[in-house]
Amino acid sequence: MSDDPGDANDLTHTTAEGDAQMVDVGAKPDSARRAVARGTIRLQESTVAAIADDGIEKGDVLATARIGAIRAVKHTWETIPLCHQIPITNVETEFTLADDRVTLTVAVETTGKTGCEMEALEGVTTGLNTVWDMTKAAEKDEDGQYPTTQIEDVRVLEKEKTLDED
Repeated sequence: MSDDPGDANDLTHTTAEGDAQMVDVGAKPDSARRAVARGTIRLQESTVAAIADDGIEKGDVLATARIGAIRAVKHTWETIPLCHQIPITNVETEFTLADDRVTLTVAVETTGKTGCEMEALEGVTTGLNTVWDMTKAAEKDEDGQYPTTQIEDVRVLEKEKTLDED
């Protein structure tokens, strides 16, 4: 292999010809894996208060966003082109409300040959997008825009792998 960092032979998701490919993980041992991701949506204080009081017209924002997050975790392989389909063994979601924001933390667990950080990230982004969708009527200004609404700080907080010792 070449020492050139741009050489297609050094890239795990491309063939020698530069075509995209899924990484073969078949020879890797199964291991227990866990990933945690977090992100935040900034909203108007009145919108966060309405979420807390179950006062959003579309319904229970956090329950709907929780379902959206879990569904996204389970379907990540269908939306991220080179992700493997992995067996999800657990998904945990936690919402934290502050004056002008909702923060979502998603933890994903699996036992398999590849990690689950993309699943955790998909859960966070879809969960937060669901919050936005559920609250957009409250967030729009008089011109139909969203001047203060934003999703930010989406990141992987931790990633763990424990090899099976059987």
